[in-house]
Amino acid sequence: GSGAFYWTLGALLFTLPAFLLDLLLRPLAWGWLLLGLLLKPLFSLRMLLEEVAAVERALGEDLEEARRRLSRIVSRPTEDLSPEEVREAALESLSENLSDSVLAPLLYYALFGLAGAALYRYANTADAMWGYPAHELRGAFAARADDLLNLLPARLTGLLLCPPRLWPRLLQEARKTPSPNAGFPMAALALRLGVRLRKRG
Repeated sequence: GSGAFYWTLGALLFTLPAFLLDLLLRPLAWGWLLLGLLLKPLFSLRMLLEEVAAVERALGEDLEEARRRLSRIVSRPTEDLSPEEVREAALESLSENLSDSVLAPLLYYALFGLAGAALYRYANTADAMWGYPAHELRGAFAARADDLLNLLPARLTGLLLCPPRLWPRLLQEARKTPSPNAGFPMAALALRLGVRLRKRG
């Protein structure tokens, strides 16, 4: 359908330059340095940690400010969240983004080079922008493509975050979310911290 066409066209326009740069730079003695610089914008660990830390600091001073800061990293409404819900939502976002913004781009770079990391980042961004019912076919295709590309990274993130002795519980807890992937990093972080993460509805 048209959703698949527009998604594929965008993916080609986004990843083709990355593929060509990878092809040109990889044989060069100093190419790894330039590839590293090109890869850096495709993941965002520092910003993620800073945003979550800012929510936690704000919680100690002003709930309204904490809600406002939280709205920068989650898509759910934050206006009436309790302090506990604000903290839980920040932790959920942290866990999901450890997979989406850190491990997944690095994994796809290791498997397919710069083009792999660029394709993953395109799919993840397309899902964040269009992966809602309001965008109909385009949104449905973007959401399914992102789900498919996150099958392995989400599970790897869960296994890395969760203590091995709790892996059997991780598999049980991860199934409690409607998303096929988000439950793995969220459950892993909850088990590691010994907390319960909730979401209304």
